[in-house]
Amino acid sequence: MKLVVFVPVLLLLLGASGYAECRCFCQVTGDLDDCTCDVETIDNFNNNQLFPKLQSLLESDYFRFYKVNLNKPCPFWTASSECGLRDCAVKPCSPNEVPEGLRSSSHNKYSAEANEQQDECEKAKHLGAVDVSLSAETREALLDWSKHDDEAERFCVVDDEDSPDSQYVDLLLNPERFTGYKGPEAWQIWNSIYEENCFKPYSIKRPLNPNAFQSSSGSEARTFYSWLEGQCVEKRAFYRLVSGLHASINIHLSARYLLDDSWYQRKWGHNVSEFRQRFDSELTAGEGPKRLRNLYFLYLIELRALAKVLPFFQQSSFQLYTGRPEEDQEHKEQLLHILQLARSFPLHFDETSLFGGDEKEAAKLKEDIRLAFLNISRIMDCVGCFKCRLWGKLQTQGLGTALRILFSERQIEALPKSSNQQPTFQLSRQEIVSLFNAFGRISTSVRELKNFRVLLAEEQ
Repeated sequence: MKLVVFVPVLLLLLGASGYAECRCFCQVTGDLDDCTCDVETIDNFNNNQLFPKLQSLLESDYFRFYKVNLNKPCPFWTASSECGLRDCAVKPCSPNEVPEGLRSSSHNKYSAEANEQQDECEKAKHLGAVDVSLSAETREALLDWSKHDDEAERFCVVDDEDSPDSQYVDLLLNPERFTGYKGPEAWQIWNSIYEENCFKPYSIKRPLNPNAFQSSSGSEARTFYSWLEGQCVEKRAFYRLVSGLHASINIHLSARYLLDDSWYQRKWGHNVSEFRQRFDSELTAGEGPKRLRNLYFLYLIELRALAKVLPFFQQSSFQLYTGRPEEDQEHKEQLLHILQLARSFPLHFDETSLFGGDEKEAAKLKEDIRLAFLNISRIMDCVGCFKCRLWGKLQTQGLGTALRILFSERQIEALPKSSNQQPTFQLSRQEIVSLFNAFGRISTSVRELKNFRVLLAEEQ
């Protein structure tokens, strides 16, 4: 099928200080592959405009409490769900710690206008009542059909919030940071993601960190990137999204590292040595800067999704409902301001170039990519560290929701103008919380790169 290919690959540039004076491998600059955007524009937009506003929103009750099932068994192999490291533990919320509006599914989470219309509808139903009762079997079948329709559009697994195994977790009290979870089990997670879900033949060896369990030669790296550049833009983009997510997680772990663990204090902070090990060009056989560029690509994809989903949140019937009307309205206005800011970004990724050409081939490719990412989200239930599993599930669900938004343009544009019409596009609260928190993690990674540049410069 015929595909549009964007800006050609450009060489990675180094900082203005020069390689001899400061080998600043994290000073990625210039245009991004398959995009019309550059790194500098993203840095300025994120660090000076969006990052502080987004972090403030994510501290609100609606976004800090995430309902998740951390007890699902691994569907692919026998995995240990018992991590002996104390920093792997996740502390769930007790019922009284969660706002009543989030806990109670009986609350009507719509505007006053919508509530009045619903009351009128209920009265009309009783006045002109016809016996349309369904058998238990038929009702169950309808629920199954509805669930199947929802899942057919999703790029990720969404936990059943009504499951007794699902619990609320306060994300602010369970931050993503270095837990000590590493070794063969952690390696198996990423190896399964890259080797089995990124459309790569087993005969092509991907570049690996020389400090990991096996090293890669320069010829293997050249073969891999030659293969990657020969793929369609959609499969290249998929690999870069996974790589960007991996890079972002590694930045978080390096930025919130346990620096001091003594009997009188536990100190978390930036570990420059750990950051170097994961991203230094010389220590990663040239892979580190490529991974950082993929982080920026991921940023563009999720930013574009936020810009496109604005009409959904502008609906008068939508509330960030926690049961505190004044705060809920204030936070909705704050959210809309962030989405409008996202829409104002000057160099958005153009997703219309994806899945072009022959309609049947494009539909099959899109479904293959959807299923591959769905599989990746299921792999998160194989992570042995519960805190890593929590943030892995949240971030893959957030990215999956962003991908769903990108390819639901018609449904979003067709959203009804009045609240008494059936909506053409819906997001669950779980999807909303994961979408914004996942982008919050990417935004934080871009901001942390600035911090690491300063720390690296101070070492010179």
